[in-house]
Amino acid sequence: MADVTGNPSKPVLAHVRQLPDGSWLEHLLDEHLQEVARLAGEFASAFDSNDWAKLTGLWHDLGKFREKFQQYIKSVSGHDAEAHIEGAPGRVDHSTTGAIHAIEKLDMQGRILAYLIAGHHAGLSDWNSVEGGQSSLLQRVDDGKRKGYLQEALLAAPATDILNQPRPVSLPPNGSLALWIRMLFSCLVDADFLDTEAFMDGRKSKLRSGYPALPELKSAFDRHMEDKAAKAKDSAVNRIRADVLRQCRNKAELSSGLFSLTVPTGGGKTLSSMAFALNHAVHHGKNRVIYVIPYTSILEQTAEIFRCIFGNENVIEHHSNLDPNREDSRSRLATENWDAPIIVTTNVQFFESLFASRTSRCRKLHNIVNSVVVLDEAQLLPPEFLAPILHVMQDLAHSYKVSFVLSTATQPAFSPRPKFAGIKDVRELMDDPDRLYANLKRVEPELPADFATSRTWESIADELQQHDSVLCIVNSRKDCRELHGLMPKDTVHLSALMCGQHRSQVIAEIKQRLKDGIPTRVVSTQLVEAGVDMDFPVVYRALAGLDAVAQAAGRCNREGELKDAEGIPVMGRVVVFVPPKPAAPGLLRKAQDTGREIMKLAKENKDDPLTRERFESYFQSYYYRLNSLDTLPISIVDLLDMHNIGTSCADAGKCKFNFRTAAEKFRLIDEEGQTAVIVRYGESPKLIAELEASQNMEPYQRRAILRKLQRYTVNIREHECKKLMASSDVQERFPGVFVLVSDGLYRPDIGLVMGEALAAASLAL
Repeated sequence: MADVTGNPSKPVLAHVRQLPDGSWLEHLLDEHLQEVARLAGEFASAFDSNDWAKLTGLWHDLGKFREKFQQYIKSVSGHDAEAHIEGAPGRVDHSTTGAIHAIEKLDMQGRILAYLIAGHHAGLSDWNSVEGGQSSLLQRVDDGKRKGYLQEALLAAPATDILNQPRPVSLPPNGSLALWIRMLFSCLVDADFLDTEAFMDGRKSKLRSGYPALPELKSAFDRHMEDKAAKAKDSAVNRIRADVLRQCRNKAELSSGLFSLTVPTGGGKTLSSMAFALNHAVHHGKNRVIYVIPYTSILEQTAEIFRCIFGNENVIEHHSNLDPNREDSRSRLATENWDAPIIVTTNVQFFESLFASRTSRCRKLHNIVNSVVVLDEAQLLPPEFLAPILHVMQDLAHSYKVSFVLSTATQPAFSPRPKFAGIKDVRELMDDPDRLYANLKRVEPELPADFATSRTWESIADELQQHDSVLCIVNSRKDCRELHGLMPKDTVHLSALMCGQHRSQVIAEIKQRLKDGIPTRVVSTQLVEAGVDMDFPVVYRALAGLDAVAQAAGRCNREGELKDAEGIPVMGRVVVFVPPKPAAPGLLRKAQDTGREIMKLAKENKDDPLTRERFESYFQSYYYRLNSLDTLPISIVDLLDMHNIGTSCADAGKCKFNFRTAAEKFRLIDEEGQTAVIVRYGESPKLIAELEASQNMEPYQRRAILRKLQRYTVNIREHECKKLMASSDVQERFPGVFVLVSDGLYRPDIGLVMGEALAAASLAL
């Protein structure tokens, strides 16, 4: 291959890496293009689109043939290891060239490829929107044509087997064309990252693909469950759990698709759903199990359970706290691609990735294909985004060989009905859920005498102190602090103002105290309502949605072993009270109002409010109160399919997607208002010091440190973070990585000190 001046003696480079002796190692461009094409095609073969993916690999870096790029990478300093990263001042655009070539070569099919090629650094763009001041794909292509990018690249005479490829013949799967484009994008991005990593960081590359096969992990799981069963007491509750496990295993050979697992709290859903997932995956030859959890607090504990069973190295715990927002050569290599056999992640990370435009978020998508996805606590899927979420779930199940398990004690109303597409063909794994509910009844809810009259925190505190061991769950961090401040000093506080490592240690202490029969009073936010196996004789719950009350009940008499003074079995007490102030306006308020309505009706009819029928009524009423299940002025689905594209891309007026705008609108948590701060607790100071030294480390080592630091983060409001930065209590040590540097602002009893307490603590320093 000739260089950009036609001189065959000078190599055309894709990347460079500086060696310890100061010399530079060169990555040849034609080798990079061929290897990325091979990898991308291999990934896309999982959904029968390898011919499309190979083209993206061959053409994604055509712009590096341009003389300007080659001059830049071999600039006055010798070489620039970051030259292939676009967007920084002085960097040369190398991704638009391939997009132009694709459109000129393949017309409408080329337009699809253009999204992928042009976006392999900057992310998928809108076709012609300029929201946020960013260029649209149309603008970039027109600008590149005007500046002669492709003609400049062709002067280097790229090999004909790179430039001249046959038109792709495979057809997109039925369903969303936008999802298929994202899947192809994922294949390209991951292939590009991996080949770049192999050159930049050979040691990390060798660490990949060393995971055990799922049958081996299934054997480890089965051994664990045998040991657990051998040690378990012979109790009514444990016999029911064993039967739930048996039914899950027996249903594993059902054909791939959508499933529900409806088991009351304390019925063993976590391990039974994993048993189904592993058996189902092994039987159908699926690649991995992805366990999706609503809250980071639950994720931490569930991931720990799985690590104990499968080993640390086989479980990837991935949530969004420390995802890099700004790309550099290291952050690209540090992003997760979910190539492990067991992934534990959050609703935010999983579903936002499916609608994302950023490369770091999209990279993992092709590894969702042919997997089993367990949606733990499925009732907590955000109702305002149910329409696009259920739409993409149906597509993944139908076209990408994904099996979903909706695991919950309070199955939401997702069945199709007028004005709600819902999801179809969901199969229940339990033979008789109603009988299961009756057999696992262990509590008696005590509802307010008057749902219109609120209680004071002082009266609640007085009442709680009448119990030796009691759990009280409230609706906000502020309420938790206020009530905890009125309780005796030995009362335990739990909220998300404590980092994950801190919470895990406190929860372990609570469990041990309860096991040892030591009086234990706990005031907590809703983070204990799922995935936390506490067992109190009495639980108080501030008025909330019916599903939240049911989850609170799952922390009461969990083992069904509560007895009175005479040794006679009794029900646990779940006391629902009206708090001093209603929940914040929005979803929580609507859930609270709907819960009030359903519980009031149950009280009037002298019925148990925690039956399956009540949950169905609750969710239907709750969704109705929201008016629309996708409340944005233009729905996410419409943004991705403005012209009802379906699977055809032959019409010149089609293939106009607003990927970036859809990603900005699809935010399960408004990240713009939240900042993750690494607090000073446990090993975090040591890890922060290691991170500061990571500029001299390999990217895989930096990623390992960031993973560990996730356990030491607390999410706070952006304006609160700015206050802490103004007072020099928080510093931005790396782009997007904020670190608490003041010792006095993180307390062992309540975590990060915020609000009014923050002012007082600052004065005390």
